[in-house]
Amino acid sequence: MNPSEIKKLRTESILKELIPEALANLDDENLKNLCVVDVECKKGRYDAFVYLDKMFFNVHEQEKILSSLKKASRALQNYCMSEQGWYRCPNFHFKFDDRLEYQNHMDALFEKIKKDKNES
Repeated sequence: MNPSEIKKLRTESILKELIPEALANLDDENLKNLCVVDVECKKGRYDAFVYLDKMFFNVHEQEKILSSLKKASRALQNYCMSEQGWYRCPNFHFKFDDRLEYQNHMDALFEKIKKDKNES
């Protein structure tokens, strides 16, 4: 692992801790309790993709939350910069994480294959 990869992983780890703190400091009740699942920084650490837990939000609520997060993005960046003493912070791109749904779908397919194999 080279030094740039280590810096990227370190930044991701720090952001995974700081973003929920920053969200808790906002006035918007919808954003205060969001759960950050993962943060992925792109090469160069100019952009960070923040994956959020869908919980029980429907599509309309998800769109509303993403819109609010886009508006609050600068405040979140300022919070992260002030907490860490950074000169600049990556641009945040928020997404709801659907990897768990994909994994559950794949597990169901494997169970179906296993069941079909046992029946024949």
